[in-house]
Amino acid sequence: MARWLCSNRYKMGRPREFDVDAALVRAMELFWRHGYEGTSLSDLTDAMGINRPSLYAAFGSKEELFRKALDLYSERYLTTEAILAEPTARAVVERLLFETVRLNTGTSTPHGCLGTSGAIVCSPANEAIRQELIARRAQGQEQLRQRLQKAKVSGDLPADCSPADLASYVMTVMRGIAVQAASGASREGLRRVAELALRGWPMPRDE
Repeated sequence: MARWLCSNRYKMGRPREFDVDAALVRAMELFWRHGYEGTSLSDLTDAMGINRPSLYAAFGSKEELFRKALDLYSERYLTTEAILAEPTARAVVERLLFETVRLNTGTSTPHGCLGTSGAIVCSPANEAIRQELIARRAQGQEQLRQRLQKAKVSGDLPADCSPADLASYVMTVMRGIAVQAASGASREGLRRVAELALRGWPMPRDE
């Protein structure tokens, strides 16, 4: 694990050692729970157990810290590559939806999605963060569109369906699940939502 030796010019005593990886986990959880704008620098330094000079030395800025938190969240919780490797388009979408429900209603993590909660409130001063989140969501949607396009070419989806529209539909349902989970919706209720969304999934003509 990476470690930093950070000296505090404002307090007497020996340089302070802290675990950068553990501090980033705490920052991620705080952003996940309160969003980008709802998390202050004081909240972050208190949760991470460091002072502001140490935060800036290790992470650069609050904005850069949030980006690192998003990267960590993706690495730990978003198994997109494995999901897209499922053998059929329906299996891909089914797993995406149910994994979204599971992740957003965890018992040991905040409810909702870091990428969604991070952008629910974003003032003009934080436009760069809003654009970052938009770009990441667009990337995920494009990956799904490409997978569905392959399914259409192989005959796993009807020839008259639109992979772009289907990808947009699935991502919209996923974001809705995240918002509802953050508002207190139950796992059971959100699983029923996922099941309803799957009922209308287009199947190959010969089925």
